[in-house]
Amino acid sequence: MSSRSFPPEGGTTSRRRLLVMLASALLAGPALTACQPLYGTTPGGQALKDVMAGVEIATIPGRVGQRIRNELIFGTTRGGYAADSKFELAIIVRESVSDILVTQQGDSRGQMFYLTAEFALIRKSDKEVVFKGKSVARAAFDRFDPIFANIRARIDAENRAASTVAEGIRTRVAAYLSSTA
Repeated sequence: MSSRSFPPEGGTTSRRRLLVMLASALLAGPALTACQPLYGTTPGGQALKDVMAGVEIATIPGRVGQRIRNELIFGTTRGGYAADSKFELAIIVRESVSDILVTQQGDSRGQMFYLTAEFALIRKSDKEVVFKGKSVARAAFDRFDPIFANIRARIDAENRAASTVAEGIRTRVAAYLSSTA
């Protein structure tokens, strides 16, 4: 077993890196503690996870829409029961596909799936839109000769994009509710 010293001998760049990292951590500490935790309590004193469990996610048409809705339901309730809803989350989804990696003969060897979801958080008591935004994702997939492989590749790309969009929506709604609910 060899004995090594830290930092390595002759490692002035390693020492500099270590000092820079320590200084960065010390300077960033006060700034990070000023941020309100995303999963702490809201200004009203409720736990954010309980407020999020009370967000009703409206039905979204289509397979990808249903995938987004399922991801959001699980992300807000963690598989438990939903609380009494005070808010409704309405989402409109747009999908498109474009060819990428086109050969000289004009055949597409790959495609890109684009997913855009515009959402509105509606307070149920007065039907007022209190927060709205947009979440986007894209996922590439390869084209193959067997048709089943193409279908499976596209479905996988749609699922990846739906997960990304749902996570973006959930995070933005949680950030809004953590400062207002």
